[in-house]
Amino acid sequence: MISAGEFRNGVTFDMDGKVMQVVEFQHVKPGKGAAFVRVKMKNVITGAVTETSFNPSAKYPTAFVERKKMEYSYNDGSLYYFMDSETYELEPIDASVLDDSFRFVKENDTCVIMSYKGKVFGVEAPNFADLVVTKTEPGFAGNTATNVTKPATVETGAEIKVPLFINEGDKIQIDTRTGEYLGRSKA
Repeated sequence: MISAGEFRNGVTFDMDGKVMQVVEFQHVKPGKGAAFVRVKMKNVITGAVTETSFNPSAKYPTAFVERKKMEYSYNDGSLYYFMDSETYELEPIDASVLDDSFRFVKENDTCVIMSYKGKVFGVEAPNFADLVVTKTEPGFAGNTATNVTKPATVETGAEIKVPLFINEGDKIQIDTRTGEYLGRSKA
């Protein structure tokens, strides 16, 4: 059991049969009345975000979310297969579970598979990806006074905005959480 006064970012708990994860919290102590905890929380199964106030002494059962590193192998239609690096077993995961950051994952990348009571509800892609630009307009030097960008397609098929000097074949680093270009890859 965990009390609302002990909530921290990332804590998962069971509330009315739903698994919730604390996204943001704030302890509020008004001049009049009792203190309370204002919490922005996300339903880990559906992804819905809500904001609620709790009495700091309210207790909730903690929910254990299993996080397992697995290697992305391949996809077959709407099923994506991940390999357990210890047992070499393949785990099929439906495309509906994957979030937007998965568009930057290529084969053999390691992802974190999140499950609750054996049901997979999320796939966490690596925060950064080094990918090769496969299609973009020819680059040119100059015009660097402003942040002018152009569209580029990377090897996974995702399209992002890159600076004008990036050419086809360049290896770039991308923040998968935002889809932003970070710079040329050092690898």
